[in-house]
Amino acid sequence: MRIVKDTDIDFIGNRRLAITISISLIIIGLIFLFIHKGPNFGIDFKGGTLMELRFKEPVMVSDIRASLSKINLGDSEIKEFGSSREILIRTMEKEEGTEISDLIKETLKKDFPDNPFEEERLEKVGPKIGSELIRRAIWSILIAMLFILIYISWRFEFIFAIGAIIALFHDVLITLGAFFIFNKEFNLPIVAAILTIVGYSLNDTIVVYDRIRENLKVLRKEKYTYIINRSINQTLSITLITSLTTLTVVIVLFVAGGEVINNFAFALLIGIIVGTYSSIFIASPVLIEWQNWREQKKKRKTM
Repeated sequence: MRIVKDTDIDFIGNRRLAITISISLIIIGLIFLFIHKGPNFGIDFKGGTLMELRFKEPVMVSDIRASLSKINLGDSEIKEFGSSREILIRTMEKEEGTEISDLIKETLKKDFPDNPFEEERLEKVGPKIGSELIRRAIWSILIAMLFILIYISWRFEFIFAIGAIIALFHDVLITLGAFFIFNKEFNLPIVAAILTIVGYSLNDTIVVYDRIRENLKVLRKEKYTYIINRSINQTLSITLITSLTTLTVVIVLFVAGGEVINNFAFALLIGIIVGTYSSIFIASPVLIEWQNWREQKKKRKTM
């Protein structure tokens, strides 16, 4: 099955425009990171208590906030979670050893005696554990990048590995930028999503690299730019089929998966689109820039 046949799109000729778009998106993400005064860390990284309560009857968020203001928790994050009967409460611990969850439940039981509720979820993370998780999340991504660098260098060439790593950093930065722009919560499942994106994008890149390696042997007399461009066009159908089938599942998760999985699906949605794009417009053009640099270096030596 082929979506497109015998394409002859000048991907390499448009690489400057693509790189400009990518840099612009990364800068926009960083601007919003500054505007929001840092990432919107979730309970996993920030520490505190998260509670999901299901009431028997619909309840107003404003009424919940008014009730919790009596115990100085009115400024906590309180929002509907799926329906007007489900309420999500996220708050920082007042002091070490204080059971905020018990205090919240006691207060709400007093103020809503005719509207009982059940505790659907309770998560507690201390601030020290949160900071440790941030460090581990960063290290997990960096270690994954290191092993990818080693693997690609062994299977292809070192410059191929550099191109793949640049593309992966590009994907991660733009995905994080989307979270910064929409101020979405960043937690451990998002780290898992980023590692998934890294693996997915790498798979796309290797498919293109494999064809480039084959064509370098078959089309020896052709220009390097032509070989790279031809390889991308030859693998375009496979890339699109893989991306579209994966995107279909992710879109369903994003639309119908519910609040719990929404951010995870959002990260995958952005990552798959950007990962497909980077395999074509970022990873492969790095090879061209490297080849051009080598040729210019040889010319300078012969002068």
